[in-house]
Amino acid sequence: MKISSQDEYGLRILLRIGRADTEKGLSIPQLSELEGLSVAYVGKLTRILRLAGFIESTRGQKGGYILSKPVEEIKINDVLNALGGRLFDEEFCGGFSGKNNFCTNSVDCSVRSLWKIVQYAVDHLLETITLSDLIGTEGETNMSLREKLEAHLEAML
Repeated sequence: MKISSQDEYGLRILLRIGRADTEKGLSIPQLSELEGLSVAYVGKLTRILRLAGFIESTRGQKGGYILSKPVEEIKINDVLNALGGRLFDEEFCGGFSGKNNFCTNSVDCSVRSLWKIVQYAVDHLLETITLSDLIGTEGETNMSLREKLEAHLEAML
């Protein structure tokens, strides 16, 4: 399982905007400088985040990007889905059928069952995590996420 650079950097940009103290927000050049990314890449990521409804732009010469809703309302699962970060998609099987037109296991596939349950568990956990859970320090975030994971695992059992 891999998290793409687009997932990582998109989430980092969203966090950076969420942590910003200014009402004017952060501009693309500011985000580029703060995150060590190219202006073009930050522009691409902010466009995705804006179209998905997580951020909005402020006008004016010193305008930038601000969150479009409170950090408590931004679910990480929604952010990663907007950025393209699902671990498993039902269409995967059609795209990886081997040398045949369709997968030889398309009718009875225990591996597909594994990926589906992993995706289900990840989706349900990420539905409980919001941007507010990631705003603190690494230590605070680690404790908060451990608590959510424990609660999630208890609920699954």
